[in-house]
Amino acid sequence: MTKIIKIAIIGLGQVGNYLYRELNLKKKNIEIKSGKKIQIVALSAKNKNKKRKYKIDKKIFYTDPIKIIKNIKPDILFEAIGQSDGISKKVVETALRNQIHVITPNKALISKHGDYLSKLAEDNNVNLEFEASVAGGIPILKTIKEGLATNKIKKVYGILNGTTNYILTEMENSNENFDRVLKKAQDLGYAEPGNPKLDLNGFDAFAKVRILSALAFNNQISKHKCIMEGIENIDLKDIKIANQLNLKIKLLGICEMINNRLFETVHPCLVNKDTYIGNVNGVMNAVITEGKPVGESILQGEGAGPGPTSSSLLSDLLSILRGNIKFPFGIASNKRKVVKVFNNNDYSNSLYLRFEVKDKQGVLSSITNRLAKYKISVKRIIQTPVKKRNSATIVIITHKTSEKNARNCLSIFRNNKNILKFPTLIRLYN
Repeated sequence: MTKIIKIAIIGLGQVGNYLYRELNLKKKNIEIKSGKKIQIVALSAKNKNKKRKYKIDKKIFYTDPIKIIKNIKPDILFEAIGQSDGISKKVVETALRNQIHVITPNKALISKHGDYLSKLAEDNNVNLEFEASVAGGIPILKTIKEGLATNKIKKVYGILNGTTNYILTEMENSNENFDRVLKKAQDLGYAEPGNPKLDLNGFDAFAKVRILSALAFNNQISKHKCIMEGIENIDLKDIKIANQLNLKIKLLGICEMINNRLFETVHPCLVNKDTYIGNVNGVMNAVITEGKPVGESILQGEGAGPGPTSSSLLSDLLSILRGNIKFPFGIASNKRKVVKVFNNNDYSNSLYLRFEVKDKQGVLSSITNRLAKYKISVKRIIQTPVKKRNSATIVIITHKTSEKNARNCLSIFRNNKNILKFPTLIRLYN
């Protein structure tokens, strides 16, 4: 007789509710592919009676998720609450200690506590699976852990947040400003209706970068301070000027080993229109790995939404059902090293600098003189007067300069009466 695998779902938001439906619809398919029968034995969320898109079985609803672990003892638990600490951490921790396999899309939790939780999973001989935590439906973590397991990866980068990519694409296509396009993204469900800050400020993508770098380079999750910028300061004007320069603005997450030191960052980049990454639009994500001997590998797909996320969650489920007990980060916790960190001050790029200035003689030369003082050489200048306001937009493209030079130089412009707002800086992707 086929053993029935008991499943619990904790968190019934967009992802958890959609997953519940998918598990019920695909029971037969899962049995055919794994040889195991599944049964959802418990559900938990804040509100039992909340109106949800897909109806749940209230007879198996528990207000306290810890009681599910202690009393029901499911074989596999899905955590879909989404907090970095609090109840999310407690549920996952308690489940692993009770030798229950855990599957989660929670990138905030894994990027903060992944080292501790993966060791806990190993000690209890169960799986901690988190494919859905990075790039939605794109199987990038399995690709690194399994498909590229014997390659020496030196760099992973790409578009890791579908919300910001949609906003930047839509601003370009519709000629509408940031606030209007953000509202559109919220209406379509691509951005959080209440507070989309973690997408917009780069934190969401940065949590994914930390998970990717830990997997790609076999190191413990880094805790050092990095360059993290979002898209809140990108103006429609920047997108139009980029278009004139045959460039596009993309929010990129980057992790790489530079001279055996770890470098991680998330920030907007200007990329050429004719590059691969310049043509990844809408809610699409794309992840590019560079390694030896495989060379460059590219994975692209939808990175947000309950559908793509559930696809990865079910992939993890099948992996467990097939009996694959494996290290959460590809190798044993005690083999994962602490790596030295690349100095952010030495990070170098060409820069796009946009100044809004008073339209008067000598302003441009005062800007270029100050750039020269910090050894920032000018490659190109575009000056556009706005006669009605007696002002001008000056865009300067520089040759490569260090992060330290750029930061020190720009700080001088804060107190310049002829500069109407602090300059916008966007790095050109090398």
